Amino acid sequence: MDKHVLYDLILVGGGLANGLIAWRLHSARPELKILLLEAGDSIGGNHTWSFHDGDLALEQRIWIAPLVAHRWPQYQVLFPNHARTLDSGYASIASSDFVRVIQAALGPALRTGVRADTVNPTSVRLESGETLYARAVIDGRGPRPSSRLALGYQTFLGQEVRLAVPHKLTSPVIMDAGVEQQGGYRFVYLLPFGPDRVLIEDTHYVDTGVWEPQRLRANIAAYARTRGWNIAEVLREEHGSLPIVLAGDIEGFWQDMQGQPVSGLRAGLFHATTGYSLPHAVRLAERIAALRALNASVLFAAIRDEAQREWRDQGFFRLLNRMLFMAANPDQRWRVMERFYRLPAPLIARFYAARLHPLDKARILSGKPPVPVGAALRAAFSNPQRSNPVRSGIQNESS
Repeated sequence: MDKHVLYDLILVGGGLANGLIAWRLHSARPELKILLLEAGDSIGGNHTWSFHDGDLALEQRIWIAPLVAHRWPQYQVLFPNHARTLDSGYASIASSDFVRVIQAALGPALRTGVRADTVNPTSVRLESGETLYARAVIDGRGPRPSSRLALGYQTFLGQEVRLAVPHKLTSPVIMDAGVEQQGGYRFVYLLPFGPDRVLIEDTHYVDTGVWEPQRLRANIAAYARTRGWNIAEVLREEHGSLPIVLAGDIEGFWQDMQGQPVSGLRAGLFHATTGYSLPHAVRLAERIAALRALNASVLFAAIRDEAQREWRDQGFFRLLNRMLFMAANPDQRWRVMERFYRLPAPLIARFYAARLHPLDKARILSGKPPVPVGAALRAAFSNPQRSNPVRSGIQNESS
């Protein structure tokens, strides 16, 4: 190893993807010298990441199990004309779990309170002026603006609260769309963490990443009142803006990286419709840990291959996104999701896992559409990247 190259791998940004990569490498290949750099005081930020059991293989659920603090055997969805409980396992990981497990495991392989000024494939220059060298560097500092992608957004603000009396929820409510829509597909997301402790998240599928925190906080307070809940204390608050991909130029997207290995949302590794990113982060961590060589060119090629394969596999989801954002009246978008949740439970599980069968796709599109047929066809065959460049780019970092 060159005298200037002190590390096999440096990971910049201690979010979900880089945290899992570092932890997996530390466990599976302890001979490697890795370093995880995080600008904050601790890794993981202030987020909650959730997944369905069907999103991951059994062996994947086993190795991330130490991170999972909350697990439920079923979940609910609520719409104006339809309510349903699905017997599908659902689990959540909080940032505090990252600190509890991964930060403790990495020890000196983690440096917090360190900001990167310049990131290159084999070096990192810190704001302090120090330069660190490695065989490879992965940039995982969240999404970067890109004119190659046409996007909608899932913006949200969540408050974990302690209630004056028990909430009586027995399972998560991943969508309660029986609320005022406010110019986009809006729903409330509920995670019961204890008898009187619950995460209430106000979520909107909207055309821009701009969000109004005061309005969302007021929405949460109003929703709690409709449930008869008296909020005794707000324990913490999280927010974000997840990209919802409508169309894009994946080849150009990766050309713009100029050989820089990236991870997570920065690599476009997330579910195009739901924004869920944990399953993609798990798969990427496994793929990187299995590589024989960890030099920059090998890593870049492997991550690009993973992202391009996901892009090809998720073409149908981008079609659905265009129909949702471009064919449906913003205040009526909930009708699309209400109809979807009347479909068979195994299909819904495969949808979240992004593993739809050809017959599943036909089933989703069959029958009377919840949006005007003409508008649906125009959205299906349109190129929003060209027709509406304002949609292009990722505006806000998200969880």
